[in-house]
Amino acid sequence: MSILDKLKKAGHEMVDAINGTPALLREIKERAASRKKTIVLCEGEDKRVVEAAAKITAQGIAKIVLIGNEEECKKVAPDVDLTGITLVDPLTSDKTEEYAKILYEARKAKGMTEEQAKEQAKDRTMFGALMLKAGDVDGYVSGACHSTANTLRPGLQVIKTAPGIKSVSSCFIMIAPNKDNPYNPDGVAVFADCAINIEPTAEELSDIAISSAKTAKNIAGIEPKVAMLSFSTKGSGNDDKYTQSVPKVQKATELAQAAAPDLAIDGEFQFDAAVAPEVGQLKAPNSFVAGHANVFVFPNINAGNIGYKIAQRFGGYMAIGPICQGFAKPLNDLSRGCDVEDIVATVAVTALQAE
Repeated sequence: MSILDKLKKAGHEMVDAINGTPALLREIKERAASRKKTIVLCEGEDKRVVEAAAKITAQGIAKIVLIGNEEECKKVAPDVDLTGITLVDPLTSDKTEEYAKILYEARKAKGMTEEQAKEQAKDRTMFGALMLKAGDVDGYVSGACHSTANTLRPGLQVIKTAPGIKSVSSCFIMIAPNKDNPYNPDGVAVFADCAINIEPTAEELSDIAISSAKTAKNIAGIEPKVAMLSFSTKGSGNDDKYTQSVPKVQKATELAQAAAPDLAIDGEFQFDAAVAPEVGQLKAPNSFVAGHANVFVFPNINAGNIGYKIAQRFGGYMAIGPICQGFAKPLNDLSRGCDVEDIVATVAVTALQAE
């Protein structure tokens, strides 16, 4: 089921009355189109990817480089018009040798030989990452028919992390069914990390907070107020004898505040202290974030994954993502259960992540 169908099924009110597109997603596509970025889709052998490439091109959301060849694209999607799409096959491209040199330089310290680099550069996901590394495209999207590990590994090996960030993470943009909730007046929030880091350290949580704030501002279009979540608010709880999660979140908050002093980041907060003004005022009266947060950093993947699914099922929120963040250049992973609309939305988000 596509994200649009999920919204309609949930009776979402935040849907454009003209064409059925969620308002925020429509805005994301329009903003992406205005930026005219070039995005590589690595899986020309997949029917959904070929169809999405054509749709993105027709709508002007981004310029598409599709890794594959015309014969296979026509085989899996015979009715798709490939006009305007750039097709690149690593087995025949005159760029493959150049990209192999880039890969070798990036990995020789890890023991990679020149011959191994030449062979790995022919892999489609690696080839896409090397296109991004070389600056020949602005963003990378894969994962429709490859695992998350196969999709993200080339990014970790050759794209690496953004300056000042040591950890790759993910977030979900959560879209409310309407804007009548006093605790979420914008109708949108960011939840992180719900998909990649299982038990992040304080340093990793700090990176997640800073990256999520950037996603909130650049993609969701909201001014980030970041809450570092816990079962404790400003020292009200203590688990020193057990998991020591409270000290971890407290340290992460301090690290994030020091690394990004211009961002509104505070914690540790229980969820109600983060979103309810009356509770925030009571428990953290001197905090600018307490009671007004819209970006939520969970202490581990258990809390994050459970939290976003509760919001989906009980609260009717739509979750866009997971959106990868922290890479030096935009790189995103699709679900293998994705449909064409999911790919289109991911490409639009990736275009907005590009500098």
